[in-house]
Amino acid sequence: MERIVVAIGGNALNQPGQEPSAEMMKKNLLHTTKCIADLIEEGHQIIITHGNGPQVGNLLIQQDISKDEVPPFPIDINDAMTQGSIGYLISQSLKNELQKRNYKKNICCLLTQIVVDKYDEAFLNPRKPVGPFYEEKEAREIQDKKKWVFKEDSGRGWRRVVPSPNPLEVVELEAIKNLVCSDFVCIVGGGGGIPVIRNINNELEGVEAVIDKDRASALIAELIDATLFIVLTAVDYAYLNFGKENQRKIENVSVEEITELMKEGHFARGSMYPKIESAKKFVEETGKSAIITSLDKVKASIEGKAGTHIYL
Repeated sequence: MERIVVAIGGNALNQPGQEPSAEMMKKNLLHTTKCIADLIEEGHQIIITHGNGPQVGNLLIQQDISKDEVPPFPIDINDAMTQGSIGYLISQSLKNELQKRNYKKNICCLLTQIVVDKYDEAFLNPRKPVGPFYEEKEAREIQDKKKWVFKEDSGRGWRRVVPSPNPLEVVELEAIKNLVCSDFVCIVGGGGGIPVIRNINNELEGVEAVIDKDRASALIAELIDATLFIVLTAVDYAYLNFGKENQRKIENVSVEEITELMKEGHFARGSMYPKIESAKKFVEETGKSAIITSLDKVKASIEGKAGTHIYL
């Protein structure tokens, strides 16, 4: 039996171009939870983390439209809201799938706060785009009023950018450990966790930031002594020369080898790079293995028949 942290992307609920409705999220989750149910039936101990980028983005758009009637919430509260809603949907869908198989399992979703360093360099150079697009004039007006930072985004308009600091500490770690040891399927760390700092009195405070989901997932996997960390993405493998005629899948690779490939610039910063970076860090810190693969190949990957396997 493996203790496996499975990191699901936010696009598992909303694919690009799809209507961002609750009904569509429920429909998309059916396949996801079937694959996870297969792993549970095989006796693996499963901890689920998930992205929330599309969902937080949609929530910010909703709040922007209604801002004259109801003040928008800060990002940390929006993170908490989407952790709850997505966790609810995953939990319910997985519970129903296991029930069809006459397989009893306790499942829970735990709101998870992740501590970051208030002096992290990311706060000096915000780069993570969030929320809707604005015309330049409106963006500058909001920037002057709210002191937000805006940047032009690929000719499509101006978007707010926020810091993406490194995750340092999982506030609910002991609760997660107790639930895992009690054989619960846990849904934790949604969207990279709710970003918080410790103030001068050592009290927790939410901050306007977005923590990378895969980095937070790797930290959780390390701290709960997971034996395997799986990062799910849209492709079955990580590739060299991705999208080109000479692209080549990476099957088994050491930390040393993948580090050199990262330095050579083989992986896109906005997509595959953070996944490989997070998987590599988990392997370095624990000596265990990590896999990058697609949802459809997750079972085969655990059997060693698919996916990019990173080892020490």
